[in-house]
Amino acid sequence: MKDSDIDTFVQEIIGWYSINKRDLPWRHTQNPYYIWLSEVILQQTRVKQGLPYYEKFVNQYPNIEDLAKASEDEVLRTWQGLGYYSRGRNLHHTAKYISLELGGVFPGDYVSLLKLKGIGKYTAAAIASFAFGEQVAVVDGNVYRVLARYFGIETDIASSEGVRKFAELAQKLIPADDPGTYNQAVMEFGALQCTPQKPNCLFCPLQTTCKAFHQGKQHILPTKISKLKSRERHFHYLVLCQEGDLALKKRGADDIWGGLYDFPLLESGTAVSWETLLYENKLEAFSENLRLQQESALFKHTLTHQKILAKFYQVVVLPPGLPKEWLENQQFAFYSWEAVQNLPKPILIDNYLKKKFLIK
Repeated sequence: MKDSDIDTFVQEIIGWYSINKRDLPWRHTQNPYYIWLSEVILQQTRVKQGLPYYEKFVNQYPNIEDLAKASEDEVLRTWQGLGYYSRGRNLHHTAKYISLELGGVFPGDYVSLLKLKGIGKYTAAAIASFAFGEQVAVVDGNVYRVLARYFGIETDIASSEGVRKFAELAQKLIPADDPGTYNQAVMEFGALQCTPQKPNCLFCPLQTTCKAFHQGKQHILPTKISKLKSRERHFHYLVLCQEGDLALKKRGADDIWGGLYDFPLLESGTAVSWETLLYENKLEAFSENLRLQQESALFKHTLTHQKILAKFYQVVVLPPGLPKEWLENQQFAFYSWEAVQNLPKPILIDNYLKKKFLIK
């Protein structure tokens, strides 16, 4: 590849960006905290959905010390609805580490940023180039798409060879004088111009030199051979209501929705009986104190590689109520309706409470 070809590509991309870029708040700052916050939120999240969350976090936690001082429940409640909740937990963990261990000073280079929890190669490159002007290339889905199409690269982007090949090419292209602007430009170009479906090739400034356009391969590239298959999971929730309060507990970090709160749960691939629900939740000894009030219709919730099919069984707990021993052994606690609203919950649980729950 000639230096003149690189210069042409870079100049066209930056020229397009200067005219077409979206006016987004994190593009008006070099504050690494705000840039980090925006990048974490926009992982697996569209700008339109992520922007209100970014504004909410900035208003609620205007600096990294404020975020560090918040509880995990508070942070996850603010994060609720964004999904991929490990991002929120890692965000909080890293904020505490920077505040307490680094004196509130954000690491200023790519290598140091990579050592922080929840910050991978892409996010480290984004912070390093946007905030500190380091010449390190970002490679996300948009960049893969632009480079694969423009240079006609058919290597699988999910393969180790593809990851290496695209990283080397991206680093070769990035200019030394303004790496942050170029990085933002090539990502924006992929998001708005060279889109996954129906790319705007007719009015593309790179049309005359784009290999995919001339070979008719825009809809084939980039090549990605998916290896992960979606699986279906069946959740059966017991919604225990005792004097208007609800029994919930915090989920562990070893499955989806780690750190969020939900009801007593039985996961089963088949339909289950009322007796089975009681037995699996160790409630059979208290069956006389439990009255099934409502069985919900099926709730469907789709994640990236999972499809959740859930049913909710609303149960009234009659006097004298459930013993403390059961609550302690099962790690549940009863929360008032007001308290439940402030707990971080999966959207599936939130939707049920808003749509089908009988008692408010």
